[in-house]
Amino acid sequence: MALGWKLHGDGQHLAPGEVVRPDERLTWGRTVGLGAQHVVAMFGATFVFPLIMGLNPQLAVMMSGIATICFLLIVNGRVPSYLGTSASFVGGVAAIYAQKGTAPQVTGAILVAGVVLALVGVVIHFAGSRVIYKVLPPVVTGAVVMLIGFNLAPVVANIYWPQDQWVALLVMVAVIGMSVGFRGFMGRIAIFLGLVFGYVLSWLFDRFFGQITSFDPGAGKITTHWRVNWDSVASASWLGFPPHTGDIGPGGKALVGWHLPEFKWTFVLLVLPAVIALIAENTGHVKAVAEMTGADLDPVMGRAIAADGIGTVIASSVGGSPTTTYAENIGVMAATRVYSTAAYFVAAGVAIIFGLSPKFGALVSATPGGVLGGITVVLYGMIGLLGAKIWKENDVDFGNPVNLVPVAAGIIIAIGNTSLSFTKNFDLAGIALGTIVTVLGWHLARWVAPKHLGDAAAGATIVYDPAGAFVEEDPYRDSGGGKS
Repeated sequence: MALGWKLHGDGQHLAPGEVVRPDERLTWGRTVGLGAQHVVAMFGATFVFPLIMGLNPQLAVMMSGIATICFLLIVNGRVPSYLGTSASFVGGVAAIYAQKGTAPQVTGAILVAGVVLALVGVVIHFAGSRVIYKVLPPVVTGAVVMLIGFNLAPVVANIYWPQDQWVALLVMVAVIGMSVGFRGFMGRIAIFLGLVFGYVLSWLFDRFFGQITSFDPGAGKITTHWRVNWDSVASASWLGFPPHTGDIGPGGKALVGWHLPEFKWTFVLLVLPAVIALIAENTGHVKAVAEMTGADLDPVMGRAIAADGIGTVIASSVGGSPTTTYAENIGVMAATRVYSTAAYFVAAGVAIIFGLSPKFGALVSATPGGVLGGITVVLYGMIGLLGAKIWKENDVDFGNPVNLVPVAAGIIIAIGNTSLSFTKNFDLAGIALGTIVTVLGWHLARWVAPKHLGDAAAGATIVYDPAGAFVEEDPYRDSGGGKS
């Protein structure tokens, strides 16, 4: 891709109905401002999810910038998008830790999932998207997204919420209020604002109510401690690379940072269902951008999905978190009508700079547990309900037993974390087992059902619009494959 952008008009003004296309830009001053705005939009989720997955947020933010640059280059600058931390892997990662897995084993499993996603993107690029659609119709895709989110309910209930229930409750209420009460850009960064609110609230609670006695993840047991502890922030330097996993921080606590991945195939199976969610997510994001810009992006659909997989591989190869395209940033584009990829290169550069500040990483890592409790109860529920959104937008008919029965079984297996043991050392449980039951069960049900029921179940077309833009066409419409 030639790294050059045409100046749109005078570079300062947009007439009513005008948009700045991906190959155009405003003046560099305005472009830098827009790039910084994109960083703020992706900020909250991009460093909250690494915290939840037990990975280093400083490294995650830095690698998100690198992954975004790779994405833009792979799609030849035709798809403006930012690759932030993916939420789709959180459930699988929680299951890995529940089975005594380590951070290197987590990133090893994520890396394999990234390879699979990249290969799926290659298949879509050359064979056309219908080959994937036939395997993953909207009823299945929606179910997998839903079970990934709702499987995480015990994580909130048993880990984050009990650390400080009143802070968690107030943060939850604040996030709900800000997300629907604020308009435009402020509403889109409600998670980030909720984190700031929770930090301040926790500090005030320390001043007025003193220390809290609850589970302390750092100590691994119930202790009496301050909600806000900035010892690690004070000792961290302003500039430098993220720490190495195993380095000892303040108080003798082992740190999680950069590391090489380790591979355990049992754990790989726990995160592979996230690939299904990412296929739907990336497809919906690309189609949303296509609708808003008026461009035909079907020929680069496969490239975009493959680029996301490659971004995940690059990030996880050094211990970073998985990546995905971000609806938050698409929302910013919809509000500003500026789709210039130049702004995304700026955003990526700003993220890399943040990632080179250990003090920033320590500040994020010191987020009080109660704050995460209030944020995750909203985020995890939103992940699950995105599955219902896919069903609704595609008019999935649950009066048809082909859709109803296998999906019902798969979701309950995932939410209940039901397990199926094969040997003493290998079993399938939760998200992995629920996904297998949903996918294979749906195809089995369609095969044995009367023809009219099977054909009706397979007749829907996927429309997935997380950014709120109106998508009228089928995002999985066959693009004919071939190189773009």
